[in-house]
Order: sequence, then structure tokens, then C-alpha cells
Amino acid sequence: MSMSDEFIWWQRGVIYQVYPRSFMDSNGDGVGDLAGITSRLDYLADTLGVDTIWLSPFYPSPMADFGYDVMDYTGVDPIFGDLAAFDELVRQAHRRDLKVIIDIVPNHSSDRHPWFVESRASRSSPKRDWYVWADARPDGSPPNNWLSVFAGPAWEWDALTGQYYLHSFLKEQPDLNWRNPQLKAAMLDVLRSWLERGVDGFRIDVAHFIMKDPLLRDNPVKSTATQSFHKPMGEYDTLEHIYDNNHPDAHAVYRDIRQLLDAYSVQRPRVSIGEIHIFDWKRWAAYYGAQLDEIHMPFNFNLLRIPWQAPAIRDMVDALEAALPDGAWPNYVLGNHDEIRLASRIGPQGARQAALLLLTLRGTPTLYYGDEIGMKNVDIPLELQQDPWGKRVPGLGRDGCRTPMQWDDNPYGGFSPAGGRGPWLPLAEDYHQVNVQRQLEQPDSILNLYRRLLALRKASAALQAGDYQPLDLAPEVCFAYLRTLPGQTGYLTAINFSPTEITLEYPNMATGNLVLSTFLDRREPLKFSKLTLRPYEGVLIELAGARNAS
Repeated sequence: MSMSDEFIWWQRGVIYQVYPRSFMDSNGDGVGDLAGITSRLDYLADTLGVDTIWLSPFYPSPMADFGYDVMDYTGVDPIFGDLAAFDELVRQAHRRDLKVIIDIVPNHSSDRHPWFVESRASRSSPKRDWYVWADARPDGSPPNNWLSVFAGPAWEWDALTGQYYLHSFLKEQPDLNWRNPQLKAAMLDVLRSWLERGVDGFRIDVAHFIMKDPLLRDNPVKSTATQSFHKPMGEYDTLEHIYDNNHPDAHAVYRDIRQLLDAYSVQRPRVSIGEIHIFDWKRWAAYYGAQLDEIHMPFNFNLLRIPWQAPAIRDMVDALEAALPDGAWPNYVLGNHDEIRLASRIGPQGARQAALLLLTLRGTPTLYYGDEIGMKNVDIPLELQQDPWGKRVPGLGRDGCRTPMQWDDNPYGGFSPAGGRGPWLPLAEDYHQVNVQRQLEQPDSILNLYRRLLALRKASAALQAGDYQPLDLAPEVCFAYLRTLPGQTGYLTAINFSPTEITLEYPNMATGNLVLSTFLDRREPLKFSKLTLRPYEGVLIELAGARNAS
């Protein structure tokens, strides 16, 4: 048995995020659906070679926030299909040895959820305390100064019952009250229902938001505006968010969720991954739990907030490794449904470097659909924009990174059947050139770079589970590191982030085989006495007789 076999599937594998609205439309209504995803599983499992799919929300929803306003936590919105379609997707994925993770949205529901409808009916409603309600201040203003992530106050006045309710995001997304034991039990039942349907785990939306200060104290005002997330958030950045999220009581909730997952893991391992936008390493790492008994992996978004330069990236990776509790497993994220597309943020060469970095660092990588073909953000005219955040705060809209997957150069990019309604968002103008079909035919395409990297990772115990060791004998513009595992072939990754050629020398190493360049035009034996990297080139080297070279 390989040492990597001691690691669980979510540690060894690669996660691929599917945004269901935009992945594959099977019925011509312009919106992607579950049957469409099922029809593309062979691409994911075999052509590309990922191990796990993460599905963004597909639940019944008024779509105020495109599924993150949930009206029924245990159903499927008709635009995506039905529970039978979901069960078939899980069955077909498991047949291909693909795991399935689904998004769960525990912080808030839709204001049309039956729970909230009942909660809002009267102050004496049995479900009143399932949400966060509070009296106005004496002058009638909101209970405190908390702000919505999506701009404006985080409180909405309800004239019928004469109180405010909390919404950390849209007013159509009232916050659930996890301090209420009945609400907590109901949400745990939601998780059970999906585990019974065979899902392999959960991505937990805004996991650090679920508990707030019970005294509802004002957040301090910042003396100078600094970013609360990894990107500018407008008015939200004017406050120190110490009372409206990341409350210590959240950890007890995640211990209970972990116990539930552990009970189902007796059958086969299940996983929890938390969306946690916290950039203080100690507070971020706390979500693993003091006994590694909370969230299996808090998402690590730090690559999104630093310059795309070798020193900054190495410092971040080293800081992550130092912050991890003993036995905790790292992870890396460079794109998702909330972020500007990778190829637009750091350019086409940077996108190739990112592929090599994500798939050779220690830890679990998460890929966002379309990044494997270098899809770019689409500049969508104001009259065609859909995202409520972008409509409220110009410049913060996320439609540009959610455009339909570009499968081929047919009408609608192969996303929707020809003759159908047409996609819910415009395609990129370059879809005739940037698509799966065309890139499969181009030996040096970024898609073939991803395919090659994924195949190498899948075949290598060291790349899946080996140690990480940064190398110092490199110019500042280069990030180089080893991945080694006793008894297994090791690898060296080196990435040149500069526009000029550089030469690396590792005299304490013998020889190796350069098995991959980000340009996909080099495979050669080499001596470490002279390793030349072209501008912006990254290489993966199979080691032979490597010793400590730092």
C-alpha cells in the first residue's frame, strides 16, 4: 500500500466547482441544469481528470441571489430538474469514481422560506426565534450599525410585527438564528437528508457568519477604510466586523456538524469545507477545531489577496504551513463564482503558472469551471446584468465570472442546444477560439496543461501527499519547492514570475527529468547544475537521487 493511500479521498483529490446555471443546459431554456451536468461527467472524470465535483446551490429559490436564497433546503428547483435528476447525477458520478459535494447555506434562507413566512407572521409565532429579530432604537433606527455585505444596513423593518430582522446579505436573505435549538436541529436534519441521498460532503457558505454577538453591539468604526475581504467591499469596509460574524460560539456548532459527518463516515469518509474569509491565520485555523473536530478544511483564499509575485506567494505558502494545527490538511483556491476570472486577474501566462502551482502544492486544490480552458471575465452591459450585488454597488457584480461554459464553437458555445432560448448570460466573444473542443486539438493549450498536470498528480504519491520544502537557491523572481514522500519519486516545482530568462543551480542534487513545462514544449533529462527557465515559465521535474537542496 502506498503511503498516499493512508490519506482520505478529499486530501488526495482535486475539487472542481460547477456553477449549475452555467455549466450545461440540457433542455434549451438557457439555464444549466442537473441533467446537463450528468451529461458532462465523462469530461470531468476522464477527459479532464478531476476527482470531486462541488455543486453550487440548486435548491428551490426565488433567485434573488441565484440560489443562495434558499426556499427549501431539501428540494431541487424546477429550473435545475428534480430529486430524481439529482439522484441520477450522484449515481452516475459515483460510477465514475467522482465524489459529489453540495453547497449548504446555513447563515440565511430566502424570505419566502416557510420558516421565515411563519416567523414573520407574528411575534408569538413558534418560529419567531428561528431568525434574528430585534427592536428598533428609541429613535426608530436599526438596532445597531451592522452593515450588509451587499451594501446598506443589515436590518430590515417589518411593519407587520414592529421589529427589525437581520440580513447579512440581501434583505431577501434573513439570517437564521443558530442559538435556537429547534432551528439547529432542523438544519442538522437537512444535512442528514442529503447524506442519506449519497452526497460525499458539504461546502458551507459563509461559515463564519452563523453566530453573532447575542448583545447585538455596534461594530467599531475604522479610523481608515481597509479591506474586510480580499477585495474592496465599499461601505462594508468602513467597520471592524467583530460582532456580526466569527463569534466563538460558532465552533460548538461545527463540532456538532462534525459529529454528524463522522457518524456517516463509518460507511465512507465525508467532508466539510467552510467558506471562511478570515485572514488572521490563528482565527482562520481555529475552524479546524482544537482537536481537529470541526471543519475538515476551512477554505484558504489568501492567494486571491496577494500580488502575483514569487516572494509574496512563497511567504503566503510558508505562513499557511506554519499556521496549520498538527495533522490539519491545507488547501488552495484561486477562483470561484464570486471572483474575477483567473485569466483576467493575472493574465494568460499567470493562469498557466497558477495551474502548476495549484496542482503541485501540498494540499487540496479547488478549480473553478472554465478556468481549465482559460475563460476570461465577460464585460456584460448594464442592461443585461443579473447579479443583485452589481446592481446595488456598481463594479462589484459577479456576472462576468459566471458566464456559460464554452464547450465548442457551435451556437451558444455548446452550452445550450441550437434553436433554444439562448443562455441566461452572454457568452464571451472569444468562445469560438476558447472552448473545450478546440483546445483538445491544440497540444499546447491550457486545457492540455491541466490534463497533463492532473494525470501526473493522480499517478504520484508525492504530489498527492508528500511534504513541502521551499528551496532558497533561486532568484527572488522564482518560487521553487520540493514535494517528497519516503520511498516515492519526488518532484521539484520551479516557476519564473519574471519577463526575463533565469538560471537556477542546485549543486546538491544529481539529475532529474523535466516532465512538464507550462508551455508544454519541453520534456528532457537535465542536470541541476544549470536549469534555465524562460520568461514566465514553470516546470515540474521528476527527481533522481535528490538530497536536501535548501
